Amino acid sequence: MITYLRRQASIYGAIAAIVPKRFLAFEIWFWVSLILGAIEMMILVFFWRAVYGQTATLGGLSLDQTLTYILLAQVFSALADQDLIWEFGFSLREGLIAHMLLRPVGYQTSYYVQALAGLGVRLIMQLPMALLATAAFGLRWPTDPAAWGAFLVSALLGYTALFFFHWILASLTFYTTEVWGLGVLVYGLTRFFSGGLMPLAIMPVWLRTLVLAIPFAQSLAIPLNFLSGITPVAEAPATWLGQLAWVIGLGVVSQLFFRVAVRKVTVQGG
Repeated sequence: MITYLRRQASIYGAIAAIVPKRFLAFEIWFWVSLILGAIEMMILVFFWRAVYGQTATLGGLSLDQTLTYILLAQVFSALADQDLIWEFGFSLREGLIAHMLLRPVGYQTSYYVQALAGLGVRLIMQLPMALLATAAFGLRWPTDPAAWGAFLVSALLGYTALFFFHWILASLTFYTTEVWGLGVLVYGLTRFFSGGLMPLAIMPVWLRTLVLAIPFAQSLAIPLNFLSGITPVAEAPATWLGQLAWVIGLGVVSQLFFRVAVRKVTVQGG
């Protein structure tokens, strides 16, 4: 058993080690993303300052609370990033999927390991954004260890749930020969419904109910509510259980959906 676990750790460790090299191969994208992220952060800060110009609170949140949430959402935006649709599309276009399905490793597990490794790299690359949020916009970082603990556990569960959800969406690419439209649509939905542009507390009740009924907010808004103080740490266990239910449910559905969808594969290249 121990030998098997060591072998699996070695295999998936090698897969994870490839991810940083892929990021380093496209250095220009780091600088482009950094510049665009800084511009977006500035726009959102000035937008919410203008919104609060006529009111003291929105959805029970003050300007300081909202700005803290928005700045943290910008720093931890990688929690809502998933590239599965584009990865599946590339594999189909280049004919690589046939080779990948034949490898003696778990197909979904290998992608999950790559996703976690990519998340780690993206968070490190966000350090300049964290410095900008602190120095230019006065972000006050939480100092409560319990809030950080609740955030980290919630972020891992939420990111895993979102991975399984995107796996289901990515499996739709097997039914088409072009993924650009689907990818852009899902990107837009993720940006809004993840809670990256506004706290869920500010949304109308009907919209907040809709957002919580789909998994997008599980990886960003829900964890950030603990870190920004919007949700008390005492509610963490109940939140974790809800997120664990998302993980288990979406994990099972993603496996079943993939098994059906993969039979429809149309390889464009090879």
